[in-house]
Amino acid sequence: MEVKIKEGITLQQKRTVALDDTAIKYGSGLAEVYATPAMISFMENTAYRSIESFLPEGYSTVGISINVQHTKATLPGKKVDCQSIVTKVDGKKVFFKIEASDEEGKIGTADHVRYIVNSEEFVARLKK
Repeated sequence: MEVKIKEGITLQQKRTVALDDTAIKYGSGLAEVYATPAMISFMENTAYRSIESFLPEGYSTVGISINVQHTKATLPGKKVDCQSIVTKVDGKKVFFKIEASDEEGKIGTADHVRYIVNSEEFVARLKK
Protein backbone atom coordinates (compact mmCIF):
# COMPACT_ATOMS: atom_id res chain seq x y z
CA MET A 1 0.00 0.00 0.00
CA GLU A 2 1.37 3.37 -1.05
CA VAL A 3 0.56 6.30 1.22
CA LYS A 4 -0.28 9.40 -0.83
CA ILE A 5 -1.02 11.59 2.17
CA LYS A 6 1.26 14.61 2.46
CA GLU A 7 1.92 17.26 5.08
CA GLY A 8 -0.21 20.35 4.67
CA ILE A 9 -3.50 18.70 3.70
CA THR A 10 -6.30 20.68 5.35
CA LEU A 11 -10.04 20.54 5.74
CA GLN A 12 -12.44 23.00 7.28
CA GLN A 13 -15.95 22.04 8.35
CA LYS A 14 -18.73 24.04 9.97
CA ARG A 15 -21.73 23.03 12.02
CA THR A 16 -24.28 24.57 14.33
CA VAL A 17 -24.30 23.34 17.93
CA ALA A 18 -27.55 21.42 18.53
CA LEU A 19 -29.14 20.42 21.82
CA ASP A 20 -27.95 16.85 21.08
CA ASP A 21 -24.36 18.21 21.21
CA THR A 22 -24.61 19.47 24.80
CA ALA A 23 -22.91 18.16 27.92
CA ILE A 24 -26.30 17.28 29.41
CA LYS A 25 -27.18 15.11 26.41
CA TYR A 26 -23.73 13.44 26.33
CA GLY A 27 -23.78 12.84 30.08
CA SER A 28 -20.47 14.65 30.46
CA GLY A 29 -21.80 17.50 32.59
CA LEU A 30 -24.86 19.44 33.68
CA ALA A 31 -24.46 22.56 31.57
CA GLU A 32 -26.37 23.10 28.35
CA VAL A 33 -23.20 23.94 26.40
CA TYR A 34 -21.21 22.24 23.61
CA ALA A 35 -19.89 19.02 25.13
CA THR A 36 -16.20 18.21 25.02
CA PRO A 37 -16.97 14.72 23.59
CA ALA A 38 -19.01 16.36 20.81
CA MET A 39 -16.13 18.70 19.99
CA ILE A 40 -13.68 15.79 19.96
CA SER A 41 -15.96 13.85 17.62
CA PHE A 42 -16.13 16.84 15.27
CA MET A 43 -12.34 17.21 15.40
CA GLU A 44 -11.74 13.53 14.62
CA ASN A 45 -14.30 13.63 11.79
CA THR A 46 -12.61 16.67 10.28
CA ALA A 47 -9.19 14.99 10.39
CA TYR A 48 -10.54 11.71 8.99
CA ARG A 49 -12.44 13.37 6.16
CA SER A 50 -9.42 15.48 5.19
CA ILE A 51 -7.47 12.39 4.09
CA GLU A 52 -10.09 9.79 3.15
CA SER A 53 -9.89 10.59 -0.58
CA PHE A 54 -6.11 9.96 -0.50
CA LEU A 55 -6.50 6.39 0.80
CA PRO A 56 -6.54 3.32 -1.45
CA GLU A 57 -9.83 1.48 -1.96
CA GLY A 58 -10.70 -0.57 1.13
CA TYR A 59 -8.56 1.48 3.51
CA SER A 60 -9.57 3.83 6.29
CA THR A 61 -8.04 5.35 9.40
CA VAL A 62 -8.64 4.86 13.10
CA GLY A 63 -7.85 7.38 15.80
CA ILE A 64 -5.08 6.20 18.13
CA SER A 65 -4.28 9.35 20.08
CA ILE A 66 -5.84 12.73 20.80
CA ASN A 67 -4.72 15.42 23.20
CA VAL A 68 -7.47 18.02 23.50
CA GLN A 69 -7.88 21.36 25.22
CA HIS A 70 -11.47 22.64 25.38
CA THR A 71 -10.94 26.23 26.41
CA LYS A 72 -14.25 28.01 25.96
CA ALA A 73 -17.95 27.13 26.28
CA THR A 74 -20.30 27.46 23.31
CA LEU A 75 -24.09 27.69 23.51
CA PRO A 76 -26.52 25.72 21.32
CA GLY A 77 -27.38 27.60 18.15
CA LYS A 78 -23.85 28.98 17.75
CA LYS A 79 -21.79 28.01 14.71
CA VAL A 80 -18.58 26.03 15.22
CA ASP A 81 -15.79 25.90 12.67
CA CYS A 82 -13.20 23.10 12.77
CA GLN A 83 -9.99 22.99 10.76
CA SER A 84 -7.43 20.20 10.62
CA ILE A 85 -3.99 20.13 9.03
CA VAL A 86 -1.72 17.15 8.44
CA THR A 87 1.57 17.98 10.16
CA LYS A 88 3.47 14.72 9.66
CA VAL A 89 3.16 11.31 8.01
CA ASP A 90 5.23 8.47 9.48
CA GLY A 91 4.48 5.21 7.70
CA LYS A 92 0.86 4.41 8.52
CA LYS A 93 0.61 7.11 11.20
CA VAL A 94 -0.83 10.49 10.22
CA PHE A 95 -0.42 13.43 12.62
CA PHE A 96 -2.78 16.41 12.78
CA LYS A 97 -3.15 19.80 14.45
CA ILE A 98 -6.80 20.73 14.85
CA GLU A 99 -8.48 23.95 15.94
CA ALA A 100 -12.14 24.63 16.69
CA SER A 101 -13.65 28.10 16.91
CA ASP A 102 -17.08 29.56 17.42
CA GLU A 103 -18.36 32.95 16.33
CA GLU A 104 -16.42 34.62 19.17
CA GLY A 105 -13.04 32.91 18.75
CA LYS A 106 -11.05 29.77 19.49
CA ILE A 107 -12.78 27.17 21.68
CA GLY A 108 -10.38 24.24 21.46
CA THR A 109 -7.25 22.68 20.02
CA ALA A 110 -6.00 19.14 19.56
CA ASP A 111 -3.00 17.10 18.53
CA HIS A 112 -4.35 13.95 16.91
CA VAL A 113 -2.87 10.78 15.40
CA ARG A 114 -4.70 8.42 13.05
CA TYR A 115 -3.49 5.01 11.82
CA ILE A 116 -4.15 3.69 8.31
CA VAL A 117 -5.81 0.26 8.23
CA ASN A 118 -7.30 -2.12 5.70
CA SER A 119 -10.90 -1.88 6.89
CA GLU A 120 -11.91 -5.48 6.17
CA GLU A 121 -8.76 -7.01 7.69
CA PHE A 122 -8.98 -4.74 10.73
CA VAL A 123 -12.54 -5.82 11.56
CA ALA A 124 -11.80 -9.49 10.77
CA ARG A 125 -8.93 -9.48 13.30
CA LEU A 126 -11.21 -8.05 15.96
CA LYS A 127 -13.83 -10.75 15.36
CA LYS A 128 -11.35 -13.64 15.94
